[in-house]
Amino acid sequence: MQNETVGHRGRRDDPLYRCRRRLVMAKERLSVDGHERLLGLLAGDPKREVWFAWNAKEVVRQIYDHTDPELAEAWVNEIGRDFTNDQMPFEVRRLGRTIKRWRSQIVAWHRSHVSNGSTEAVNNLVKRVKRVAFGFRRFEHYRIRALLYAGKPNWDLLATITPR
Repeated sequence: MQNETVGHRGRRDDPLYRCRRRLVMAKERLSVDGHERLLGLLAGDPKREVWFAWNAKEVVRQIYDHTDPELAEAWVNEIGRDFTNDQMPFEVRRLGRTIKRWRSQIVAWHRSHVSNGSTEAVNNLVKRVKRVAFGFRRFEHYRIRALLYAGKPNWDLLATITPR
């Protein structure tokens, strides 16, 4: 939208560029003045596409404000239907398709309240070790480095996993 309205990427004095940090901030974390400034800066969006995208982000965030799986399923179905409407901007329609595709996973979270965040964190640590390792020749050394890098190793068990 920035490119379409002013013909270049965002610069300091461009309204949409100035509100970029407020756009990613949660609505409830904005002060009254910050919210009014955001709405004033969005006046530089003639087709209101950025405004629609910001509101879509807030609606998606509200899915996680409650814990009822049936309500979540109804909400996700409604969001998917509303966001994929032809009147919506392209980015919001794309978000709607993504929400539809991930409907069962979103509802599953509301049923179990379990996240795979800890697994993703461990995978990230292992990948970091691999990046800086420059190729371990023995898997045992790689495993020990990953365990040590993950923190809080059980030093009593270290002797049982070290190579002989």
